[in-house]
Amino acid sequence: MLVLLASIFVVHIATVIMLFVSTIANAWMVSDVGNISVGLWKNCTSADCSHNLLYGSEDALKAVQAFMILSIIFSVISLVVFVFQLFTMEKGNRFFLSGATMLVCWLCILVGASIYTHHYANNFKDWYPESHHGYSFILTWICFCFSFIIGILYLVLRKK
Repeated sequence: MLVLLASIFVVHIATVIMLFVSTIANAWMVSDVGNISVGLWKNCTSADCSHNLLYGSEDALKAVQAFMILSIIFSVISLVVFVFQLFTMEKGNRFFLSGATMLVCWLCILVGASIYTHHYANNFKDWYPESHHGYSFILTWICFCFSFIIGILYLVLRKK
């Protein structure tokens, strides 16, 4: 049981770190032609980075930024709640609060990544035909899977 809790804790910390990296890094869409990479915050070319993003709808981009920040916040809160519950909860109880908080994080990742995929993933390929998804976009979907698994495991596990 201790090994299972420790491994969940390590995966949860890895998920938080990956969420930070995917939100901060400017590699959601990458084009090899002209060394262009576009993130949620900046547009980088081989010469410099600017805050003038190539996206069309700014409202949808603000929503993606907000949901990704919310996912980081809920993931950190879930980690703190898990550690708190681990030391204060009575034996036999389940980690409902940390599981519910992690599933809210999962929902925020789902909404943010879905909005980005719907509004920007295909439109960027129209502007730069030789573009592909960057590592930030891929990390976001990996965090989506990890946060769902961690949330469900928190709901199922009992403290022994």
